Amino acid sequence: MIHPTAIVSDKAKLGKNISVGAYSIIYDNVELGDNIEIEAFCEIGYSTKLAENMPLSIESGALIRSHSILYQGSSFGENLTTGHRVTIREKTKAGKNIQIGTLSDIQGDCIFGDYVRLHSNVHIGKTTQVGNYVWIFPYVVVTNDPHPPSNQLSGVIIKDFSIVATSSVLLPGVTIGFDALVGAMSLVKKDVPDSVVVSGNPAEIVCSVEKIRNKFDRSKRVYPWRYYFERGMPWEGMGYENWLASLKKD
Repeated sequence: MIHPTAIVSDKAKLGKNISVGAYSIIYDNVELGDNIEIEAFCEIGYSTKLAENMPLSIESGALIRSHSILYQGSSFGENLTTGHRVTIREKTKAGKNIQIGTLSDIQGDCIFGDYVRLHSNVHIGKTTQVGNYVWIFPYVVVTNDPHPPSNQLSGVIIKDFSIVATSSVLLPGVTIGFDALVGAMSLVKKDVPDSVVVSGNPAEIVCSVEKIRNKFDRSKRVYPWRYYFERGMPWEGMGYENWLASLKKD
C-alpha cells in the first residue's frame, strides 16, 4: 500500500490499511488512523517552529489528494477529504467529515466544526473559527489583519449552518450569524445577524433567508438549506427533522 518512491518516517504512527502514493512524504510527528489514502506528491506533517512540536493527527477514513501539504500540529476528525494542492497550516483543528476543495489554503490556528464544506480556491485566514455544517464557496477570502501588515489578528467567526457564496470577502473580526447567507461577491465589513441574507459592497441586509424562493419553482422555499438539501449530510435519506428526532431517542 506504500509506493516504493514514498518516504515514511519510522517514527510516524500509522493505523491499518494506509495507502501512500508516489513521492509522498510522511514526517516524524504524524499519527494516522485506519483506512487512509494519501495520493502522490503529498507532504504529511511538514514541520515548523509554529507547530511547537505538536503532532499532526488524522483520524480514520481520510482521503488526501495529490500535492497537498498538511503541517504538523493540526488535528482532524474522521473522513477528512481534500482536493488537489491543498495547504493546511499549523494548529488547525477540524471535526469530522470536513471537505476542503482544490487549491484552498487554510492558515494556522483555525477551528472547524463537523461537516464543513470548503469549495476550491478558498483562503481562510489565521484564527478563523467555523461552526458545524457551514458552506464556503469558491474564491472566498476570509481575512484577519485589521491594519495590514501588522501583528494584530482579529479572526472571523462563521456560525453553524451559514453559507458564504462565491468570491465574497469577509473582513477581520466579523461574525456571520447562524443560518445566515452571504450573497456572491459581497464585502462583509460588519457582523451579520442570524437567519438573514446580506449582499453587496458593502454587504447589507436584504431579507430573511426564509423569503428566498426556488428560482425554478417560486412556490418552494430553499432556506434554511438543511430542510431542503441532504447529500453527504448525516440526515441523508431521512430528512433533517427525522434525524433530529432520532438523536433525541438515543
